[in-house]
Amino acid sequence: MAIARFPSIVLDCPDPGVLAAFYGAMLDWKSEVKPGWAEIRADYGDCIGFQQVESYTPPQWPGQDVPQQMHIDVNVDDLDAAEAEVLALGATKHEHQPGTTFRVFLDPAGHPFCLCVS
Repeated sequence: MAIARFPSIVLDCPDPGVLAAFYGAMLDWKSEVKPGWAEIRADYGDCIGFQQVESYTPPQWPGQDVPQQMHIDVNVDDLDAAEAEVLALGATKHEHQPGTTFRVFLDPAGHPFCLCVS
């Protein structure tokens, strides 16, 4: 059986609305916020969900005391321009930058994500 669509990804976080606004603006996807839950959806159907977790602890990347467990890579044409945009949306550039073709950031809830030259 072939998988025809991108599977939904769900991120734990303290405030689903904040992350939906952040990723929705970054990806230009529509967001929907409900109590304890939010999601963003592309026009073609792909979706990322955000669920509220009490006592949420953000990952501590690159260490493994509180592992990242997963991260999102976002392909971009221009790293400098994309960096300026995600910082304006509320991302933080991580101090540890292990490569030259990608940059590591933390979303507003502390999840690592990378901007990668496509």
